[in-house]
Amino acid sequence: MAFVPPINNLLAFEAVARRRNFALAAAELHLTASAISHQVARLESQLGVRLFERSAHGVRLSTAGESYLSRVGGALVAIAAATDDLRQGVSNSLYVHSAPSIASQWLMPRLQGFAQACPGIALNLSAAHTHSDFALGQADIDIRYGVPQWPDVVVEPLFEERIVPLASPAFIQAHRLKRPEQLLEVPLIQSTVSVVQWPDWFSKYTAKRAPERFAVRFDRAQMSLDAATQGLGVALESTTIAGRHLAERKLRPVFGLDKAVKVKAHFAVYPARHAKRAPVEAFLTWLHREAAKG
Repeated sequence: MAFVPPINNLLAFEAVARRRNFALAAAELHLTASAISHQVARLESQLGVRLFERSAHGVRLSTAGESYLSRVGGALVAIAAATDDLRQGVSNSLYVHSAPSIASQWLMPRLQGFAQACPGIALNLSAAHTHSDFALGQADIDIRYGVPQWPDVVVEPLFEERIVPLASPAFIQAHRLKRPEQLLEVPLIQSTVSVVQWPDWFSKYTAKRAPERFAVRFDRAQMSLDAATQGLGVALESTTIAGRHLAERKLRPVFGLDKAVKVKAHFAVYPARHAKRAPVEAFLTWLHREAAKG
């Protein structure tokens, strides 16, 4: 088996990295600051790299430390969760990781239905732009957003989405938006992580080039939608993710639903071996049933 550092050294490293302070990490782990310092020093010696940069102003992670924490932190959380489940007698636990926007805008409003359909499954949900590392046991299922280039895992599309310009009714009325070319005259909101960008939409529905500058930019669809709701401009987003905004009439498709770019960009991803677990099978069945509702 490959070398694995002592767990106490890893716990000390993670605590200091999270608290950015040796004394606070020591208090959390019920140790002295000196003991924590020695454990971190031993780990650095074992790895042959400096994990922290120390100065009179405090401590911060080195570049190597940042990289190591991103891998080790998730593994420690997985170990803690598995231990908790075992101690509490939870046998049907399910760990789902998701892209942030679909987690908050689409998945969360539906989770009560899953709890009612599968009351014996203890669901743990986390959300981040970074994909879950199945090799570290961080998740059973990962709901990913993007272009599906993920080898050695099962990739199942959830739904086809329509990406359209969205704005508040007041914004549309104030700017009298009726033609696609008019979008060059109003503030546009850019969602930097979207698989469909404004140049894609402009090239499909106008003879004009998209602007090179935008009123505001966000790295999450939720913030882009909220900005459009506040009247900051026109967002180019999925009607699926914007479902609640549309239902509550906070946003409207500026030119209706026919001026859409259609994509499949959200996927349920998991190693084939995970499908043998009953909670995984139950969640996937429920997930695809919800996705089919539109």
